[in-house]
Amino acid sequence: MTPRLSGRYFLRMKDMKSEKHSHLVETLIDGAQMYRGKLLDVRLDRVRLANGVESTREYVKHQGAVVVIPLLENGKMIFERQFRYPLGQVVTEFPAGKIDPGESIETTAKRELLEETGYTAREWRHVGVMHPCVGYSDERLEIFFARGLVRQGDQNLDHGELLDLFEMTLQEASAAVRAGDITDAKTIAALFWAEKIILSDW
Repeated sequence: MTPRLSGRYFLRMKDMKSEKHSHLVETLIDGAQMYRGKLLDVRLDRVRLANGVESTREYVKHQGAVVVIPLLENGKMIFERQFRYPLGQVVTEFPAGKIDPGESIETTAKRELLEETGYTAREWRHVGVMHPCVGYSDERLEIFFARGLVRQGDQNLDHGELLDLFEMTLQEASAAVRAGDITDAKTIAALFWAEKIILSDW
């Protein structure tokens, strides 16, 4: 049985990694907010590279989000289709949503699953985190696996949110990734975890 590692252990490991890669670390000199919208918070920072040279970094600060892998009793998973305006197309995704200020990631996951699908889950597991756009944002996505789903009612979507629900098996979803029908990064990453949990009992 693999021992559970404490948060303090991971902090020590993070410090060790920082020391090991100190020749790559950039240090903030000063910065400014360039734009603040309802969703986006765009920053421009002046930084000093490890070799002493100054440079600038443009990036988007993000409050973080969750993505949920909802597994039904029939062995299928719940997916969503919704129009994503920046791409100009309908995209297949797992249920997901932003973390509200002061909200725990577990609370966000449960809220988003209920709002977007009408389901709750008896079993929850936090399986990992991903950073989908490391070159220009600090966004993180917390990945949850939910099983023992119980239908509570209809969707309770946010204003301006329209989406369809449908089900796929792991094999069908994997085939959709290979065919290019699923291109959403968080969903592809979550499917990696789904495969390991469902088939290998990770």
